[in-house]
Amino acid sequence: MKKIFISVMLLMGISSFAQEAGKAGELLENEASATEMRGPKSGIKNKTFDRNPENQNERLKNPNYQWNRNYGYAEVFLRIPEQGFFTVEVGDQTIANGSGKYRFFDLQSGRMPISIYENGFLIYRTSLLLRNNSRMVLDFFTNQGLYLLDSYPVQGQYGFNDWNDIWNNPYGNQSGNWNQPGNVMDNTTFRQFFEMLQRNEKFDDGKVALINQQMRNSMFTAVQIRDLVKSLSFDKNKLALAKSMYLSCVDKNKYFIVYDAFDFENSKRELRDYISGL
Repeated sequence: MKKIFISVMLLMGISSFAQEAGKAGELLENEASATEMRGPKSGIKNKTFDRNPENQNERLKNPNYQWNRNYGYAEVFLRIPEQGFFTVEVGDQTIANGSGKYRFFDLQSGRMPISIYENGFLIYRTSLLLRNNSRMVLDFFTNQGLYLLDSYPVQGQYGFNDWNDIWNNPYGNQSGNWNQPGNVMDNTTFRQFFEMLQRNEKFDDGKVALINQQMRNSMFTAVQIRDLVKSLSFDKNKLALAKSMYLSCVDKNKYFIVYDAFDFENSKRELRDYISGL
């Protein structure tokens, strides 16, 4: 009798975690026609079940819907900053688009394969070690490969707004990539540094000394360098600073922005010639 009672209690406990279809939420009408549902869509195959559509009527009438609470939870954010149409697979999830941003949620923790296709052809495959309640952020370049930027804790909710924060400063709090030493100064820290510079140093020499000291530990964006160069009073000092900061710029392809800091064309020309000669 005791065994029967325990068995009944276990069954009741399991059923308490089950979800009753239609108990909550608004039912959205199925707009797929009977003709559309007769055959699979070209190029799409259910990897797990591969169910015969003719047998769909044989499904259980009252299935026991349950959420696997032991599945684990992890996220992967991948960016491909190139023109083209890419398909990315992480575990059993697939995203295909031409936007260059791929966001995967509800991933199982543990070692997970990732595959990247360009126009349907496999170009890269590796494995990720996903951890519970964390978001892995990556960059992929077809000519260089896949780069892990960082992992961020997930605070129990989908952080859609975090996407732009991550990509606006993708290499923040990282040791430099592509032989770039130091950390990129985030915008908030830079604003604090810039305001301190304007407040405490009235002359070019003092400003340059503080900037040079900060360059030992930080990388800067082209926009930040433009603002620092523009804060100086004399073009000769601006030119010297712009030259010295070039190697500390994390986005050298945008260094043309720095030219806006100069008052005279010959200074812009000399900076261009300097960079061309490196």
